Amino acid sequence: MAARLAVTFRKEPPLPDAQQSEYFIAEGLIHSLLRPIKSGKEASVHLCRANRRTTGLELAALKLYHPLNRRDFRDESTYRDGEFIPDRRMQRALEKKTRFGREIQGMVWVDREWETMRSLHAAGVAVPRPVARTGDALLMSYLGDEELAAPQLRSYRPDGPAETADLVDQVLEAARRMLHRNVVHGDLSPYNVLIWQGVATVIDLPQAVDARKNRYAADLLHRDVTRMCQWAEHHGVRRDSDRIAADLWTSWELADLVPEELRGLSL
Repeated sequence: MAARLAVTFRKEPPLPDAQQSEYFIAEGLIHSLLRPIKSGKEASVHLCRANRRTTGLELAALKLYHPLNRRDFRDESTYRDGEFIPDRRMQRALEKKTRFGREIQGMVWVDREWETMRSLHAAGVAVPRPVARTGDALLMSYLGDEELAAPQLRSYRPDGPAETADLVDQVLEAARRMLHRNVVHGDLSPYNVLIWQGVATVIDLPQAVDARKNRYAADLLHRDVTRMCQWAEHHGVRRDSDRIAADLWTSWELADLVPEELRGLSL
């Protein structure tokens, strides 16, 4: 039987659209929204003028999750494997995908991204710094400047094989460090990596899984690594995705036997 992961989430209802950003303004975290950065199936991201005194930032990114009736929820049974929700009514609602179940799913989705980002950033992994949250919005550090947001890796054009190798190795190192914090991204691809000033940062973590609990974690890791290696190969740099994924998983399984300063990955 697979181990179970207890899930907790905030009880407050999601804020209406008009109030999503107003909360962060009222709390003195941001002064204003400057412009949208991107919009996806589940959320939009906006550039904000941050309050440097309260956040330490000049600019910040505000991720606003769409209302439940506008979110395109994927079948997340693979990602939810191993999670345990103690309330049986909530568990049944999730399984039957009722409206109440969708509300729970939406709250878990936001909570998972917030908690994962907090844990990874504290461990020094290349992810945005989380600043604050509500039931359906996340405020975090921003990559870019006022005129230009950091591009996704998918649209970035590296300056030759050396830069390609450096960038893919940065992402694979982030995946390694995530795994040694028991986290597998689960949807890592050139769409979920930002490049700014030569540094690769991993984003979009709501579907991340706990490698200790999720039976599919090794397969998800292999898919993450394969996608990144395919990007590198498209730009003329070959990496052995099967070997890298296997080495990552083995090093994680044996991590308790190896001093942290000796843990590494030969790419």
